Amino acid sequence: MAIREITVTELERSKLGAEAAEQAFHMDEQTFRVFYEATSRPLWSYLGRILGSRSLADDLVQESYFRFLRADLRSNDEGYQKAYLFRIATNLARDHWRRLPPHENYKPADPDQIHSDDRTADRVQQQSDLNRAMGRLKPRERELLWLAYAEGASHKEIAEVVGLRAASVRLLLFRARRKLLKIMRRPGRAMANPAGWK
Repeated sequence: MAIREITVTELERSKLGAEAAEQAFHMDEQTFRVFYEATSRPLWSYLGRILGSRSLADDLVQESYFRFLRADLRSNDEGYQKAYLFRIATNLARDHWRRLPPHENYKPADPDQIHSDDRTADRVQQQSDLNRAMGRLKPRERELLWLAYAEGASHKEIAEVVGLRAASVRLLLFRARRKLLKIMRRPGRAMANPAGWK
């Protein structure tokens, strides 16, 4: 996967109109470059997984950074900024889902885009199985699972991203994990247990 690098200047040029140009971004070019390098791949992976579309993930990554740079942040803490960025991306994804019929809100990633190696066949099958299972989950369930198990976010961090209380995240995450495992353990499926869940 290749994520095209975005610069503050490019975002200004592509998004700002005459009126919006008066509002300055809260990061300079160098600070943004460091932040972008640390967060762009995880953000793109998160959006790609919860949306099931690489091209839509590309679009929403750019929009997420644009909105992030225009935001009036309360803190310069890196963890806070990353959670804020993911919260913006989550809200953009939800706006997208609201405009679509429910059966069209998830398109599995193309398994042909998995790079070849010794275990390509196994990886393609696992990816395909996981894509189908994720497609049966609700958008919020996909968000919670990805943030917890791909990003390694704590319940508190997840709560900040998805706009819930940390106590609610624990229960909802448990239910989402149980639902995903139930889908993956259906008769006739010999799927690996992701992350050793029980």
